[in-house]
Amino acid sequence: MCAKLFGQVRPDRAYFGEKDWQQLQVVHRLVADLHLPLEIIGVPTVREPDGLALSSRNRFLTEQERATAPLLYGVLNALARALATGSQADAALADARAELRNAGFAIDYLALVDGVTMRTLQMVRPGSRLIAAARLGSVRLIDNLGP
Repeated sequence: MCAKLFGQVRPDRAYFGEKDWQQLQVVHRLVADLHLPLEIIGVPTVREPDGLALSSRNRFLTEQERATAPLLYGVLNALARALATGSQADAALADARAELRNAGFAIDYLALVDGVTMRTLQMVRPGSRLIAAARLGSVRLIDNLGP
């Protein structure tokens, strides 16, 4: 759909939010593979004061779920700190998943990946990214962080 839009509109630049990191990387790859004369610019995630990434989906959270939701970003931050101090990735990720599950999240994924290829990593490298998707009630929350 983006390729069709880019072909019809022929923009010089397109802006995509970094909140959906995977989508941003797919669009980067699409533009590169099709040699489109276009610059893709990632826009930093906008957050609520408590750290929850802004999303139209947030309105569907119950009051209790909304109070719990910022934990996703908090766990990503704690995980990034643990990995920065040399913690083993598999163990740190397992602990983070357990913390989220104990808080009521149903985890779709929580992974350390190469920020461009999205391949799973065993240790932090330049350009790596922590990515997460988890459900809280009926709402699927996504977030990511560069450790």
